[in-house]
Parts: sequence; structure tokens; C-alpha cells
Amino acid sequence: TVSNSGYVKRSPLSLYRSQKRGGKGRTGMIPKGGDFVEHLHVASAHSYVLVFTEAGRVYWLKVHEIPQMGPAARGKAIVNLLNLENDERIATTVAVREFTDDVNLVFGTERGTVKKTPLSAYSNPRAGGIIAINIDKGDRLLGVRMTDGSRDVFLATAKGFSIRFSEKDTRSMGRATRGVRGIALRKDDRVVAIESLGEDGEILSVASRGMGKRTAIKEYRRQGRGGKGIITMSITRRNGPLVGIQVSRAHEELMVITRKGIVIRMAQDTISSMGRNTQGVNLINLDSEDAVATVAPIASSAELESQVAEAD
Repeated sequence: TVSNSGYVKRSPLSLYRSQKRGGKGRTGMIPKGGDFVEHLHVASAHSYVLVFTEAGRVYWLKVHEIPQMGPAARGKAIVNLLNLENDERIATTVAVREFTDDVNLVFGTERGTVKKTPLSAYSNPRAGGIIAINIDKGDRLLGVRMTDGSRDVFLATAKGFSIRFSEKDTRSMGRATRGVRGIALRKDDRVVAIESLGEDGEILSVASRGMGKRTAIKEYRRQGRGGKGIITMSITRRNGPLVGIQVSRAHEELMVITRKGIVIRMAQDTISSMGRNTQGVNLINLDSEDAVATVAPIASSAELESQVAEAD
């Protein structure tokens, strides 16, 4: 986990018990001075972690170098593990075992820019980091996804719109490039998440007031890159702005993290399947001053054990 103010730690997933939808959750990190858990990543100790900042730089860590702590511990300041530049904030992390030419990294920014670059271009970052993507003034990097050249790119916005287009619509570029338009944003809207899609499965959408749903990927028609997109969630005062989306998988669970540091874990197949133009159902009960900060998929215990055994 990485907190909003830049504290990092790793914790065994066994410390988080599975709960039913609509529960109160448990404390995943004790907030201090307004801090809260902002990013969560599941990885093997044998993996490397590429750490991308909102400014578009990338740094390199080994998972086992991140300090292991319990769920209530704040963690260690990431500035003590990485040579970040002044005011750099973590955007996302990607677990990598091998840096190959046949795998791409697809980037998405808050203002709707996307970029595709071969993973091999990031195989040897310097201690002070390297440029991963050029970011325009006023924009920031939101997410990075690994693809194999045959995936679709999916962008979702705070106002509940989304676009799906083939990654082949985006030509491969070098590291120090800006990218191209992925979605044309409506007034006062912003991108909140990027995903890579196959043909089957479901999109899991979660809004700030703790409501969420699953929607079949087939309900999202493939469009040309750079369009305005279509509705992915009906946004009202009851559910609040869209916070995040994930590709829903039957063997995975969902971790929902709030701004006050409350964490709830639930099986994804317990979340209702609904159409695109719906509000969703209640996933977590929030007080009036709290809101969902981020969501992350995690594999079930059996799946994790299988992954670790395969990695060994």
C-alpha cells in the first residue's frame, strides 16, 4: 500500500479477512494528519515494481526491499526508498518479472491522453528515475497497464462516461513522448481510470459513496480512439462521482479503501451485475464525512497460493 502522503509498506494478504458486501470494513491504515491509503498493489516478493509518478517518471524497486508491516502500521516514507524529485507523487505501480519486447505499457492521463511503449524501454531505470511519458502542464498520469498488442483500452471518467478502443489505434512510441488523445472529455470531467480489456468478462465500477456494480464488457461497443464515449454508470447525488473501474474476474476479490483508511474485502461475484446506465448497489457503509478513495482487485487465497508456487 502507498498512502496519500507517500508512505509505503507490504503486508500479507492473510491479515485481511473476507467480508460480505455492505459491511463496515476494518482499519487498513491508521490515518495521521489527514493521510489515507491511496494505492494498493498485489505482487510476489520475487517481482520487480515499476513505480510511476504523476509527473510521468518511473522508478524501480524490488518487492522484497519494501518493508513488511502490519495493517495498522503507517509504513515507511517512499522518499527513503526512491530518489524522487521535489513534490513528485506516486501514480501507480506495475509488477514485472521480465522486460520483453512483445509486451507493451499503455499509459492513461487525467485529461484523456494515452500512450503505448514497449516494456523493454523501461528495463534499466537510473537511481534518479527516467522519463516514462511526457505530461502536459495541468495534467497527471493516472494509470499504466501491460498489454500484448491485441487488447482494447478502456478509459472511464468521473461523470460516468467511458470509451473502449483497440490498442492498435495507438501507435508504439518511445519513452519521452506525449501520447495521443484517448477520449474527448466533456466540460469539467476528468479520467479516473484506465484498463485493458479482452472480449469477455465484466467491468466493475465503484462510485465515491460506496456504490458499485458489474457490467458485461459486451455492453461496451468498440469505438474509434478520441471520441466522447458512452455511459458506464449513472451518476447522481446518491452514489457520487465514479472513483474507479476494474476488470471483474470470478476468482478475484475486491479491496475498497476509503479516505479515512477503512478497508473492506469482498468476493467480486457477490456484486450485482447491471446494465451500463444504472447506479449500482451499496458495497460499503460510509459515514457522511468519508468517501471511497480507491479500489483494487486481489486474487483469492487459493489463486494467490497457486501464483506464489508457480513463481517459486
